[in-house]
Amino acid sequence: MSTEGWSAVVGSPKGLGETRQSGERMSSTRGPVKNGSSRIRRIEREFALHFGADPELRDRCASTIEPLASRSSLTPVEAYRVWAEIDLDALAWNLASIRSRIGAERGVILVVKADAYGHGAVAIAHHALRHGVEAFGVGTSAEALALRKAGLRARLLVLGTIVEDEAPACLRHGVEIAVHSADRCRRLQSLARRMDVRARVHLKIDTGMGRLGVRPERALALLELIHASPSLELSGVMTHVAAPGGALDPHTAAQMREFDRVLGAARERGLLRGWVHAANSACVFTGLDPLYDMVRPGISAYGVLPGNLPGAEELEPVMSLHTQVVFLKDLPAGSEVGYGGTFKTKRSTRIAILPLGYHDGVNWRLGNRGTALVRGERAPIVGRVSMDYTTLDVTHIPQVRVGDRVTLIGRQGEQSIVLEDLARAADTIAYEISCAVGQRVERVYVGGEDIVPRRRARAEPTRTPEPQPSARA
Repeated sequence: MSTEGWSAVVGSPKGLGETRQSGERMSSTRGPVKNGSSRIRRIEREFALHFGADPELRDRCASTIEPLASRSSLTPVEAYRVWAEIDLDALAWNLASIRSRIGAERGVILVVKADAYGHGAVAIAHHALRHGVEAFGVGTSAEALALRKAGLRARLLVLGTIVEDEAPACLRHGVEIAVHSADRCRRLQSLARRMDVRARVHLKIDTGMGRLGVRPERALALLELIHASPSLELSGVMTHVAAPGGALDPHTAAQMREFDRVLGAARERGLLRGWVHAANSACVFTGLDPLYDMVRPGISAYGVLPGNLPGAEELEPVMSLHTQVVFLKDLPAGSEVGYGGTFKTKRSTRIAILPLGYHDGVNWRLGNRGTALVRGERAPIVGRVSMDYTTLDVTHIPQVRVGDRVTLIGRQGEQSIVLEDLARAADTIAYEISCAVGQRVERVYVGGEDIVPRRRARAEPTRTPEPQPSARA
């Protein structure tokens, strides 16, 4: 008996149930599952465990399964209501692209703050290590400690700042800390001496961001203080580029002149130690010179460059976001949809309800503005996006069914939606879109088997004008 291309939900009087699905689909745990007669045997075993070894009951089991396997109306089902697919091969490709631009003599501090921009920091970091990343930058001590707990032994740097009570755990677990003031240096020196450890610090110099960091005119005094403190180790000197255009913006050149002036004075006094680093994704792809010892790419590793910077075509999107249709509703003309009735139908309209909302990463501003892909076609988001649900107008798409896959970010057939598309529609930046993909969205990791990254052959997507909903308020 062939079991290819079918799915079945088999139940029992006490609620024993299994959902099985065809092709390379997601399992109810993780990763793809395959079809085959083993699926039938597994369901038979479950029936046997539940009902006992009675031959009559086994026959009843078989008589239940056989018709299900042969029914052509049964179709594959999705295992998750919402999931983000994270392509580890795309990550590897992007890291290789970054390497090709910076040269073998420089290292990479991969920025994995905000849960690796929503991609899942633990899996991203472990895979990035396989592809030669030397260290990781995080936004908070909690992020660093979570990576340590997950077994990551690479160098970790808190790029921003810590609060006082976080310092002992950072020192205990070898987390490196950016410092900005003499007071913080003295406190770390005192704590490290009591703990009998050396605190590894990176002096952050504010050359134009206007946030964290010591002003350039005070930097040498802080370097002197660190040099004189036996329990402090200078592991790096850094600055933060403010301009989104990287080296294409004159402001960046002014920042680098100020940074180089401080570095030169520190070198003359014998105070410079550790890594010197400044370049973010924009700087790497716009040819900042010099790139110093290390670079700190973030969003480019995940397949995005802000502002149509050169090199974006080299990158592969790492994240795609999917859900499924959970309900279809046919509404007559004049019906309102969603909170506030911001969408009113002007004709008979078929609405598809999706089980994800702004808590899951669908920006609230995409209501009546964004689109999603259903059966390879674009469908407009109509009505307001709510916390848990989003509604689409699928009137123009034939044969939409409950259970159909819906893609919010990613590709279906010849159509694609990328992070920048959603950012433009929501009047925000791609960073916000990926970082907002919430914790109840399952991350499903694919690829990752190849150490040598290979770019997949794929057709260029056909971008078509986004369809207008049937009516707007």
